[in-house]
Amino acid sequence: MPVKGWIEVDELYCKGCELCVSDCPQHVLALDMDSLTPKGYHPVHLIEDGCTGCGICAIVCPEAALTVYREAPVKTAKAATPAAVVKTGE
Repeated sequence: MPVKGWIEVDELYCKGCELCVSDCPQHVLALDMDSLTPKGYHPVHLIEDGCTGCGICAIVCPEAALTVYREAPVKTAKAATPAAVVKTGE
């Protein structure tokens, strides 16, 4: 199962520069043309599933407006093998 990630955008800092959009290796970011930040910019948002939480968008963001989260991988428990029972002289 692929790793799932997501972002949170601090709209107070996002200025819609699109550096994160152009550098996203999964191509799942775009500017939200239906909303504006308090400063009048179109903020970035996820446009589809596929984010892996790689963090490249947060690294290239000059305003540190992005926080990236990654879902923890699910570890399956291995079946415990019973230890050998050793009987001592009774």
